[in-house]
Amino acid sequence: MQGNSYLKCINPKCGREYPISSVDFQCICKNLLDVKYKKNPSPDLKEVFYQRRNPEGSIFNESGVWRFRELLNFCEIDTENLTQCSKHLVSLDGAEGRQSKPYHMSKVAKFVGIESKNLMLQPEGYNPSGSFKDNGMSTAVTHAKMVNAKKIICASTGNTSASAGMFAANENMDCDVYIPEGEIAPGKLSQAYQFGTQLIHVKGNFDDAFTKSLVASKESGSYTVNSINPFRIEGQKTILYRALEFMNWEASDWIVYPGGALGNTSSCGKAIMELYELGWIKKIPRIAVINAEGANTLDVLYNGKFENTELRWDKGSPDTKLIEDYYVKMNKDHIRPKTKATAIQIGKPANLLKGLRALEFTDGFVTTVTDKEMLDGMSIVGLNGFDCEMASGAVPAGIKKLLNDNIMKKDDKIIGILTGRQKEPLLPINYHNDPTNKFAKPPKR
Repeated sequence: MQGNSYLKCINPKCGREYPISSVDFQCICKNLLDVKYKKNPSPDLKEVFYQRRNPEGSIFNESGVWRFRELLNFCEIDTENLTQCSKHLVSLDGAEGRQSKPYHMSKVAKFVGIESKNLMLQPEGYNPSGSFKDNGMSTAVTHAKMVNAKKIICASTGNTSASAGMFAANENMDCDVYIPEGEIAPGKLSQAYQFGTQLIHVKGNFDDAFTKSLVASKESGSYTVNSINPFRIEGQKTILYRALEFMNWEASDWIVYPGGALGNTSSCGKAIMELYELGWIKKIPRIAVINAEGANTLDVLYNGKFENTELRWDKGSPDTKLIEDYYVKMNKDHIRPKTKATAIQIGKPANLLKGLRALEFTDGFVTTVTDKEMLDGMSIVGLNGFDCEMASGAVPAGIKKLLNDNIMKKDDKIIGILTGRQKEPLLPINYHNDPTNKFAKPPKR
């Protein structure tokens, strides 16, 4: 391969390499690809990253993604040359990830049953479009620009549509979004329209929309920006970078994410693997993935609830037949993901294998929470003055469950990632109008 960066199949038994300019994100062996780098960045960059927080007029230093650009320099530019950065890197005026850092939330800590000093939550909803997606979209659209793409395409139940539409509008690209009819959050639907996105309604669920978007992308030569895109994963790694930087690069015991397509699980795992191998962190934090009870494919497969077999990465030899058999059962028995948390209403996670790899490397854990538990989690975050979507409510709900089950310990250091802001206004309205809900504050009449 030419240059420092390239793509590589995640299957170690295959390991095929592809040029960084490739737009086919699946190996011929049907596995996904990773972005790889030949040069090891210096640990001295930690101080550079910190100093860039004083932006000195550069949007690429303000950006919570591009501040770490040496760790994701797939464009192979001179990262100190701001003219080159401006020419090649896509940014929304440095706003992506800029306000993202971990916070102590005392009411959440009391709710889950842990001391406030041991729990931090990192809201990613203060990104420009309102969700974590902007971290990865900035890098994915950077690569799209690099390969001269004119149109980006994706499937979405909300967050991805808003982020893709925003970045496409900013870069004067066309954007097509395939959405499951009646299954997209109204707030995100309105954003997509506002940004000039072409919406294509699909009968079925997210998985159906995703399949159609991939076919359309291949037929039209459009550029896919769903999380199977490895450049999306590169940008989402910075979620962890910001958390670790806040902690002086001392890893917590746990990193907790809601689980849908498992792009965040995959990006977090990749970041941990790379930083540990580079010696930047000395401890491997464990990843906890929280599924919605009604969209629990990972939980079913990982925890051996199908055919009494626990699905594992197994050093690159996962039991793919087990996955196929379960998907056949889903189709045969009409098992469809169903949760009010539309952001994680996904039955066939596109990044399942990368997610398994991350869980294996970090000795991770998977569990589920109910819709009611997620709504309680969402509401207690709100009572700390932070706005979050229902899927983010899975994080405090999941932490509470794992502490109660003694999987997590009360003296563990825990960071939870809140993936987005509220996009379905009726959810909190209905929650608080029902006085039986734990944190409801119904209006007085």
